[in-house]
Order: sequence, then C-alpha cells, then structure tokens
Amino acid sequence: MNSMEIRPVAHIENEYREKFGIPRQSGLNELVISRIVFEPEYRDLNALRGIEDFDYIWLIWGFSGNSESSRFSPTVKPPKLGGNTRMGVFATRAPFRPNRLGLSSVRLMEVKQSDDGPVLIVSGADLMDGTPIYDIKPYLPYTDSHQDARAGFTEDVTAKPLEVLFDCDTEGMYQDYLERVMKMLELDPRPGYSGDGTVYGIHFGDRDVRFFVEDGVCRVTEIAPEDSDRIKSGEK
Repeated sequence: MNSMEIRPVAHIENEYREKFGIPRQSGLNELVISRIVFEPEYRDLNALRGIEDFDYIWLIWGFSGNSESSRFSPTVKPPKLGGNTRMGVFATRAPFRPNRLGLSSVRLMEVKQSDDGPVLIVSGADLMDGTPIYDIKPYLPYTDSHQDARAGFTEDVTAKPLEVLFDCDTEGMYQDYLERVMKMLELDPRPGYSGDGTVYGIHFGDRDVRFFVEDGVCRVTEIAPEDSDRIKSGEK
C-alpha cells in the first residue's frame, strides 16, 4: 500500500492559545474570529478564486497539540457521555486518532489581502492557535447536509448552556472580549467527569481566565494578564 506524505498549506490564528476551552465541535462559538494564513508557497490569490461565493468551508487539519508518541487505542471516552463510557475511535471525533486529522466546517466571512498574502477570515473554528491546516474545500449544502441523518450516541445527549457570572473586576476590559469569554464558558469546557466546585484556568487571548461551576452557574473569579504566574491551564 502506498503512503502519502502531506504538508500544511496554512495555519490558523485566533484566541484559543491552548486545547482547554476550545469548543468540542466547530460552529458552536461563532463569536471567536480566526485568520487562516497560507504558507508562503501557497500565497497565490488564484488558488482562492471563487471561494468568496461560498458561505462555509471545510478545513482538514492536524491535532498538533497531541503527543506524537500517543499510542493507538481502539476505544475512547467521549465527553458527550460524561467521559466514562467507551466508544470506538472511528465512531467519534476524538483527537486521539491514528493519523491525528480533524475536520471542521467554518463560516467564511471574508477573503482579505494582508502582509501575509491572501488571508481567510472565518468564524466558528474549533482549532487551537497555530494549528496546521492541510487542505481547504468548499461546503456544499446540497450534498454535505443530511437533515434526516441519525446522530448515534450524540442524538439524545443535550447540554444546557451554563449561566455565566463575572465575580471579578472587569473594568477596562473590552465588552466584545467578555462576550467571547462568556460564550466559551457557556459551552462548559470542563472534562465530562468533572464535578462542581473545581477551579479551572484557561489561557484565552491575551489573558488568563479562572472559574468554577456550581449548580449550573459558571462563576468567573479572575481575569488576569497573560504574563501572570497565578493561573495555569487546567485544574487547580
């Protein structure tokens, strides 16, 4: 069998500076805007001719935040099932896969000329800042959307958005940044097995956000500058 070596055609730039806090699927947080910056050899506007006529595009990308030494496991624990039930890896979108490839549908907002050549401005991405993108294809509603399709184990699992309250000083912070933080936390980024009361920290944009959840309410206790040593990602 012939193998294929693939190289990134672009990378993404956004406020998701670490894996923790990224939406578990694309399209869930359209408040976060991302830039898709092409590698120098692909900065040819001709390669994007016609793409501005599509509302959505598919991104094929790599889970660059995973360790390359991660061993293959035939089963994983989807967060949708509380992180305690195992399903087959090919029946999920888990990041721990043999080839570590991801697939996301994002909204194309603009094709923009910049110092980095032509750049795609998109919303709804579930990719970490710096993630390599291996290919881009248009989303075709007539074939990519299947209204009557079954959704497997995700069909009966619905998550109620968390109420988010800021119990910290937000004076001087941009309102749109706070709105993006609120949307990110509404989606409940905690591990599926997490219980109430545990304090977490997320590095988002140029700040670190500290929060805990209790009785369906997410309370933000601190938003600190990114050079703060007090907050690191994950559980505290």
